[in-house]
Amino acid sequence: MSLGSGLNEEDPSAEDWPPGLTAVREEAGLLIACSGSWRTERMEQLERKTGQLKLAQLTKVSTTARIDLAAVSRLDTAGVLFLIKLEQGLRQLDQEVRIEGASQRQRQLIAAVREHVCRPAAQPKYPPSPIALLERLGRGAFRMADDALLLLNFLGNTVAALVLQLLRPWRIRWRAVVRHMETAGLNALPIVGLISFLIGLVLAFQGAAQLQQFGAQIFTVNIVGIGVLREMAILLTAIIVAGRSGSAFAAQIGSMQVNEEIDALRSLGLDPMEVLVLPRVLGLVAVMPFLAFYANLMGLLGGAVMIDLVLGIPLREFVAQLRQAVSPGDLFVGLIKAPPFAFLIALVGCFEGFRVSRSAEAVGHATTRAVVEGIFLVIVLDALLSIFFQIIGI
Repeated sequence: MSLGSGLNEEDPSAEDWPPGLTAVREEAGLLIACSGSWRTERMEQLERKTGQLKLAQLTKVSTTARIDLAAVSRLDTAGVLFLIKLEQGLRQLDQEVRIEGASQRQRQLIAAVREHVCRPAAQPKYPPSPIALLERLGRGAFRMADDALLLLNFLGNTVAALVLQLLRPWRIRWRAVVRHMETAGLNALPIVGLISFLIGLVLAFQGAAQLQQFGAQIFTVNIVGIGVLREMAILLTAIIVAGRSGSAFAAQIGSMQVNEEIDALRSLGLDPMEVLVLPRVLGLVAVMPFLAFYANLMGLLGGAVMIDLVLGIPLREFVAQLRQAVSPGDLFVGLIKAPPFAFLIALVGCFEGFRVSRSAEAVGHATTRAVVEGIFLVIVLDALLSIFFQIIGI
């Protein structure tokens, strides 16, 4: 709104003023009288015409401007925004502005809009004090404890529902289980195979570079075999599945929560645990060992290719050395981790999906939490199982 232009223009005539807004010079200053309906449908025309007026001529001999709303019949948010712009424009012309004649409701509306529009700029944040940092740390610890208790409660509900399903296998939704086996397992084969193959290449290359210094290049096969079978293949598979399937579970259930589809299931007498959670848990647990075995093969293949290229050890010698380096127990250690990892990933994904509030933004947060928590818990469980297997001598 250009209110300060036209210093050398003549005073605007009465015909120039749009209906509902007039300005009159008084001895005490400038009076701007408002009338009619100040609602959204009129504001665009009123603002356009007002922007063409030369108010500087009217205000150059006065220091006070009064805006009278006594004749305004209706006023909405758009009208208040226009009124605030008019007030700010007059203040730029060094006018002391007063708004008069407003009803109680209009004053409340003006105050509410002014609070949001004229809110002062945020003050710069200073570095938090040690006490504030300690308080934030404590709040985070209590929040993590609450989340752990909620997850533990969800774990109990899932186990109870799973036991009931296994006692009544005819109630298991096998079609949904097979579908989740396909999406979480079969569709993950390309990325799992590629990552495992590359990890085998890296292990073989790094191991060969170090063992060549001692003339023990043949033991690179031992590093690749034990590293892939016991740890790397299953751990990377679990991380990939957590990123793919865990996030998908959280997003799917979270979207249903936003759209109130889960409430609709309950109103139909269906248990969401039985319909949504258990098929995902059973499908992922069933397919995870096969993914881990496939990752083992691809990791060993990548190691064999790199050892052949770097050390010149052919595949036949690689297999012979591998049979001496590893045992069925090493393969067992990797595969036995697959079901608990799968159960944990599916559990966290479904849990975060059910925690989504009624907003689309919450779905993104739940997806992020499902991936982060799933990977974190998988690594923790892998460390505990590795220590356990080492203690019992497997």
